[in-house]
Amino acid sequence: MTSATNPSPAYLNQLDAETGRRMETAQAPVSPFAGASAELSAAVEAQVDALAADLNDVVHTLHGDPETAYEEHRSAAFLVDLLRRHGIKAELGAHGLPTAVRAEIGTAGSAAEEAGADRAPAIAILSEYDALPEVGHACGHNVIAATGAGAFIALAKTLEENPEAFPGRVVFLGTPAEEGHSGKEVMARNGAFDDVDAAVMVHPYAMDLAEQVWLGRRLLTVTFSGVAAHASAQPFMGRNAMDAAALAYSAIGLLRQQLPPVDRVHAIITEGGRRPSVIPEKAVLKLYARSKYPETLKDLSARLEDVARGAALMTGTGVTIDWDEHPPSLPVRTNSALTGRWVSAQQRRGRSPLPAGVVSETIAASTDFGNVSYRIPGIHPLIGIAPVDVALHTRAFAEAAGSPAAESGALDGAAGLALTALDYLCDPELRRAVAEEFAAAGGPVDVARYFD
Repeated sequence: MTSATNPSPAYLNQLDAETGRRMETAQAPVSPFAGASAELSAAVEAQVDALAADLNDVVHTLHGDPETAYEEHRSAAFLVDLLRRHGIKAELGAHGLPTAVRAEIGTAGSAAEEAGADRAPAIAILSEYDALPEVGHACGHNVIAATGAGAFIALAKTLEENPEAFPGRVVFLGTPAEEGHSGKEVMARNGAFDDVDAAVMVHPYAMDLAEQVWLGRRLLTVTFSGVAAHASAQPFMGRNAMDAAALAYSAIGLLRQQLPPVDRVHAIITEGGRRPSVIPEKAVLKLYARSKYPETLKDLSARLEDVARGAALMTGTGVTIDWDEHPPSLPVRTNSALTGRWVSAQQRRGRSPLPAGVVSETIAASTDFGNVSYRIPGIHPLIGIAPVDVALHTRAFAEAAGSPAAESGALDGAAGLALTALDYLCDPELRRAVAEEFAAAGGPVDVARYFD
């Protein structure tokens, strides 16, 4: 018996060194917008700080009771109970999902405002709370839950004390099933963002980043259908579905040589026969396809279909190509005008979020918030709760998600989201810049039909 060799850390060490050098000279984005008044911002920040015990409770309760995608019944109910204890009406089972949550504060404005360009603005603050199998909250969604809920409650308390504090509406959305699924896309197709102008959320990480690359992702299942035969007596009477899957798997490896540097394809063969003496009549290949831009993800999808059909042609097998068992995720389109206000808010908390490009884009995952960011302007910054050498989806990050650093991250993240939302509602120039930047980037995308 031999053991697997240990991967060399040389490349990661080089990336870490390069990141360290860039950090020494990186300048946080500067916002040219005034945002809310200093007095109002201080009042909202004080409301967040007063919620510290509640947010710690969210962090540790969810951390100790992790629930996977679409099974977050206790987590969602816990957040609804928290909102209700603070006098906020909250809906459990919103937008077609039993574990989705929605609450809303503020006013929509007059009929005249609704009909004109100065309609009262609305911004959504998002929380996630699903965990991973086996490793629990190794992505820190318990912290995300606390940041969104804390920001929303703080704004609700501010409005309760001063009904004229800010115009428009704030919508809280508890969004299930981000891990391996696309809960936000399901909610979006059921109208969750139809009456919202912008959206904000924050994700825990190993450092504070104002912006980082998040790849678009699609799921592909390829089923090859062959003809069974005795592998020894009459192999010539068979058509080997496993051969087709093996050819496709190998071809994907060759395809990687011609893909853009940040594209990712990872595949497994989930079915390929049961006995060596029988030529397999069915084989199944499942894979993720990821890319940095919607256009390149669409191109990658077409090339993978060609690979599947080519493997079937070479082996004389049939092939069925099934995309997106769960809705696809687009890359995140970050709104820099909103990002600038997030950075300003984090600087108030003693943090210094780093700009895009400091951390290599090769260290990239995916999130269904990308779909939101192609419907309306949005931001998805990262907040540090772990040592810089701790990666997401590891047991070490799961441990960090229940640490004192996670408590600090939840509180600072809640303050950042609350202050960013407040700035958006209070500053018409900021809102105009956010909308113009979104339009210049291509405007809204019909996510549900993009890959048709």
